[in-house]
Amino acid sequence: MTGKVYLVGAGPGRAGYLTLRAQQLLLQAEVLVHDALISPDVLQGLPKDCMYFDVGKRGGKPSPDQAEIDRLLVEQCRLGKQVVRLKSGDPFVFGRTTSEIQALKAATCAFEVVPGLSSALAAPLLAHIPLTDLALSHSFTVLTAHDVNQIDWATMARLQTLVILMGSRHLATITQTLMGYGMRSGMPIAIIRWASQPQQQVWQGTLIDIVQKTKGEKLSPCIMVVGEVVGLRDYLQPEQSTATDCQPSSQTGRVTVQRDASGMDASGIDASGINASTAGSMTAGSNGLPLTAKTLLVTRAAGQSSQFSHLLKAQGAAVIEMPALEITPPSSWDALDDAIARLSQFHWLVLTSANAVTYFCDRLLALGHDTRALAGLKIAVVGKKTNRVLNQRGLMADFIPPDFVADAMVEHWPEATLSGQRLLFPRVESGGREVLVKELTSQGATVTEVAAYESGCPAAIAPEALKHLQARQVDVITFASSKTVRHGSVLFEQALGDRWRDVLESVAIASIGPQTSETCHELIGRVDIEATEFTLDGLTQALVQWASASSD
Repeated sequence: MTGKVYLVGAGPGRAGYLTLRAQQLLLQAEVLVHDALISPDVLQGLPKDCMYFDVGKRGGKPSPDQAEIDRLLVEQCRLGKQVVRLKSGDPFVFGRTTSEIQALKAATCAFEVVPGLSSALAAPLLAHIPLTDLALSHSFTVLTAHDVNQIDWATMARLQTLVILMGSRHLATITQTLMGYGMRSGMPIAIIRWASQPQQQVWQGTLIDIVQKTKGEKLSPCIMVVGEVVGLRDYLQPEQSTATDCQPSSQTGRVTVQRDASGMDASGIDASGINASTAGSMTAGSNGLPLTAKTLLVTRAAGQSSQFSHLLKAQGAAVIEMPALEITPPSSWDALDDAIARLSQFHWLVLTSANAVTYFCDRLLALGHDTRALAGLKIAVVGKKTNRVLNQRGLMADFIPPDFVADAMVEHWPEATLSGQRLLFPRVESGGREVLVKELTSQGATVTEVAAYESGCPAAIAPEALKHLQARQVDVITFASSKTVRHGSVLFEQALGDRWRDVLESVAIASIGPQTSETCHELIGRVDIEATEFTLDGLTQALVQWASASSD
C-alpha cells in the first residue's frame, strides 16, 4: 500500500469543530502525529490499531524539534502508512507546515493539506467578540508574539483590531509597547485561554489594567484580542439560564467567568453598566426594556468605544454610532514635554476630560516617567468619567467639583484662595472653552495651558448613519459635547445638503447639559431632551423618561 501524509487542521481543539474531511481521515488513520493542544475527544474515534505520536511543543517541557517531526512523517509514509499530521488551528497559520511539506517533497512522499478553523478566528467568536464591526472595526490583523522584537509595533498600534497568538509570556511588554506607540491606555483587551475547551476562561480589561487583572493567573495557551470590538462582548452573549458562577479571584480582579453544562463561557458581569440609582428609575417597555423600538443616533469620538451606546443597548435601543470627533495627538508635544520636565513647579494638575487624562499619562510614560512624578501635585478633575479614567491609572483626585461642568471648579475650589497657585492644565489644542482659565486667572492663579491632544471633524459622515437619516429611521440624535454638535452639523450639511435641518425635523435632539444645549439651539434650533445630571448615566435616564412620556 502506498503511504500518504495528510496535514490536517484540527481547529481550536474540540472534536465538534473538526471539518467533515478531518473526521473522515481520522477514522481511517493508521498513524496519528498530533500537536499538544488537541482535546482527548478528538482522539476517541481513532482505529484501535492506530499508532499515535504526541509531538506538541509546550513551553518549558521537552518536545521533538521540527527536524525530528519531519523525519517521523517521512519514515511512516515510506512504511506505506496513512499518516494524519493533526495540527492545531489551520495548518498554514503559524503551523510550521512549510518545513514538513519540504521534507515530504524531498522524499517524494504523497501528501494533502486539509484546512482547519484557525484559533485566531475561533477563540474570539467563542468569547463572543466580533473581529469586525460596521462602526468599530473594518479589519483585523493576526500576529504571533513568540518573538516580540520582530514585530513592527508602531504599525500595530495604528490598527483597529489585533489578534495576538503566543503572547502570554509577553503580556506586559505588549501592552506597554502598544501604549508607547500611541494606542490609548483605555483600549479594551481580552485574553481567551483554552478556547473551546471545558476549562475555557476569558479575562477582559484595558491595556493599562489587564496585567494587574491577570496577576498570578496562568494564561497559556491563549489568544489575545485588542480593539474596541472587545467592548461588544457583554452584549453579544446568549442568556445562560443553566450557568453557574466561577467567582473572580480577589487577588486578580479577574472578570467573572460562567460556564454552562457544556463548558462554554458567558460573562457574569452586569451588561447594562448602569448604576443602581439610574436602573431603579427605569420604566419598562413592552418587553421590559424602556427604549425598545427606538433608534438612536449617537455622536461620539472616532476610534473610541462608546460607553453610552452600551448603556442604551442595555435598555433596548437600536444604536447607530456616528463619529463626530477625531481625537489625535497635538501638532507638537513641545509644550507638554516642557511642562512635564517642570512638574515640581506646579501646585495642581487640572484635568477636565478623559482624553486629557489619557494623553497626559501616556506622554508621561513615553518620556520615561511614571505616576511617581506626580507625587508633589494635587489633582483636580471634572466629571465622573474623567475621574474613572484617572482611577484606572492608579491615581486619585484631590478635588472633584459637585457639578459636572468645568465652571463649577472655581466656585468650589477646596483651598481658601487661588492666589499664588500654579496650575498645569493639559487640554485640547483648539476649540476648547475659555471660561475656566479666565475665572481661575481672575482669582489670582497662574494657569499654564498645554496642548495634550487635538479633536477635529471626520472627513465624512458614517455610511450607516447617513442611510438611516435618509430613510427617516432615526428617533433621537444624542450629543454629549458642544464639539459633537458643531462637527455633527458640518457632517449633516455635507451629506444631506442645505435642507439637513428639514431631515432632522422629526428627530428628537438630546443633550447632556446646558452648554451642549446652547450649541444645539445655536446650530440646530432646538433641544428636546436635556439631562438633569450632566453624565452619560444622566442622559440615559433622561432618554428613558422621554420614551416613557411619549408612550403614555
